[in-house]
Amino acid sequence: MFEATTILAYKGVYQGKSVAVIGGDGQVSFGNCVMKGNAKKIRTLYNGQILSGFAGSTADAFSLFEMFERILEGRKGDLVRSVLEFAKMWRSDKYLRKLEAMMIVLNRENLFILSGTGDVLEPEDGKIAAIGSGGNYALSAARALDRHASIAPRELVEHSLQIAGELCIYTNTNISILEL
Repeated sequence: MFEATTILAYKGVYQGKSVAVIGGDGQVSFGNCVMKGNAKKIRTLYNGQILSGFAGSTADAFSLFEMFERILEGRKGDLVRSVLEFAKMWRSDKYLRKLEAMMIVLNRENLFILSGTGDVLEPEDGKIAAIGSGGNYALSAARALDRHASIAPRELVEHSLQIAGELCIYTNTNISILEL
């Protein structure tokens, strides 16, 4: 079983502009062995208008990203409708629903966590979401920084992932970040 990944997303307003940021670590582990330290687990979709991140195996990630991007194209980038359609398809597909995987997708207006069980979750605060082995560490750090520090969203994501990488053995500090 592959255990790894920390994906953290932030959506909000900074200096009067709507922003969306997603970051991920680079570690891929198999049991107690680090297989790769510089994996890219985040990407942009729909002509750079949507950010996404994945926790699960790489082959599954590519399949799910491609499926979601096809839905986005058909829905002309409507994230809310695409998420709902994607969740239905993921849950109803005999093979895909057995994946132990999660995705985060966001743009400047919406932020969702998706799972193969058909879950579509918006974060309680509406602006910070995390998945993966180190997700709870990154989420805790991001909430604290959001409440008590005045830093740019990109820095908030980077520092929170750095903290998660220092605490979670399945997360490293080789961080990738994308923003809108």
